[in-house]
Amino acid sequence: MNKIKEILRIGLPIMLGQACVIILAFADNIMIGWHSVDELAASSFVNNIMNLFIMTELGFATGMTPMIGAHNGTGNIKGIGTTLKNGLIVNGIIGGISVVLLTVIYFCLGLFGQAPELMPFIKPYFIIIGISSLFALGFNVLKQFTDGICKPMISMTLLIGGNLLNIFGNWVLIYGKLGFPEMGLTGAGISTLVSRAVILIAFVAYIFKSKRMNEYARAIKEAVLSHSDVRCVFKMGYPIGIQMALETSTFTFAAVMAGWLGVLELAAHQVVLTISQLFFLMMQGLSFAVSILVSNAFGRKDIGAIREYARKGYFMTLGISATLSIILYCFRYQAAGIFSDSPEVTALAVSLFFLLFAYQFGDGLQLCFANVLRGIQDVKPIMYAAFVSYYLIAIPSAYILGFKAGLGIQGIWLGFP
Repeated sequence: MNKIKEILRIGLPIMLGQACVIILAFADNIMIGWHSVDELAASSFVNNIMNLFIMTELGFATGMTPMIGAHNGTGNIKGIGTTLKNGLIVNGIIGGISVVLLTVIYFCLGLFGQAPELMPFIKPYFIIIGISSLFALGFNVLKQFTDGICKPMISMTLLIGGNLLNIFGNWVLIYGKLGFPEMGLTGAGISTLVSRAVILIAFVAYIFKSKRMNEYARAIKEAVLSHSDVRCVFKMGYPIGIQMALETSTFTFAAVMAGWLGVLELAAHQVVLTISQLFFLMMQGLSFAVSILVSNAFGRKDIGAIREYARKGYFMTLGISATLSIILYCFRYQAAGIFSDSPEVTALAVSLFFLLFAYQFGDGLQLCFANVLRGIQDVKPIMYAAFVSYYLIAIPSAYILGFKAGLGIQGIWLGFP
């Protein structure tokens, strides 16, 4: 039971923080969807592309967590500061590369085969969310640091505040309240940009101004940049970044294929994808906690504790998967209806939930064991497994079942389990 309590002590704040991320997506999709179905479809397309970059960047940032966790397990604050400072350089380079690639994609948006009526919504939203992704990258880097030193309450608190700010901004800018013009999807993008910038600034201020973080702030300031440390952080981060890119890009391709089918299919896909992200992020939060505790034990060379954390994480993941599936099944019509007032979108989304149930059990287990491997700094095996499962199996299956077999959006989702 002690191991379960430890996982929950670290995991619950991370899971709540992850829930804040999906609540933000829920709020965006609900408020955009009630404004218009076309804007919901446009946001689906843009966010699927942006999520590919954000998750890839998160992967590189996550590479720091087992290193920081191992240092934390031995009380090496100087090592924590060195890892973070050099990790900021690595992630800054990744952010610069992302900007270049997003710029290229922006000028090629017309080649993705989306409905022409969506383009006036897609283009401005793409620019705004692209800029905001840089603030999200900075936040994620600092989050891996505070999570790695077993202080997940910091990022959780900031995410809650950021969510409230974003939801208020959505209400003001999407619908034109308090004297502001009605901006629809563009307003939602501006609200996201502002909230991401504010929580990053608050995060930096807390780390360098709070007395509780004095030792860490001093270690960060005194840390020396070196090619060897940058290389070490990159070596840990790139397999995780590639693995997350492979997984996220699979859903990006699915969104593009859903767009080929039509606006209703794309909107329904976005509804189910948003709910599936709730499953994913809750289980990811738990698995991150397992990874942090495993990395601490790895630093202490406590093999027995590593084995116990992995075992307890496995059973807890199964429990969360089953609980979320039962709740969604009982309230499937209400859940789908929250996102759109279109009966067609709601009915289509409900038909996809059963495929989601089949998919998310395996997804949760791979998250758990992938993070155990990350905790012991063995990061390459899951990258190879992700390539086979997503690019050699899932994407071809989704295309064949969706288009060649004529199963439509159900066929696309059938490719995932």
